[in-house]
Amino acid sequence: QVQLQESGPGLVRPSQTLSLNCTASGGSVTDSHFWMWIRQPPGQGLEWMGAMDSGGSAYYNPSLKSRISISRDTSKNQFTLQLDSVTPEDTAVYYCARGLQLMITSRQEGSWGQGTQVTVSS
Repeated sequence: QVQLQESGPGLVRPSQTLSLNCTASGGSVTDSHFWMWIRQPPGQGLEWMGAMDSGGSAYYNPSLKSRISISRDTSKNQFTLQLDSVTPEDTAVYYCARGLQLMITSRQEGSWGQGTQVTVSS
């Protein structure tokens, strides 16, 4: 069974770039799944941010498209989220997940990391 672990800074300054890694074990980031980032701001629901397929093509939430980039390092079995020009509204728990569909927005679907809190504040 695949296990996912997010890592990265817990505090980011406004206007800077948020960068998070997700390390997978028990499964390859090049297998026939979608590997995605999902976040949950405080008091709000889950927001699908974007995903990468087995071929390395990335798909993004249109609301974030100008600021988001998802990439992968197959040698480390990791995929990475970068979010530019962050504001306090980007404060959230960030999850990486794997699913058979491009978008999953329920913790009952797919496999999820435990999540990591990121706060955007000066």
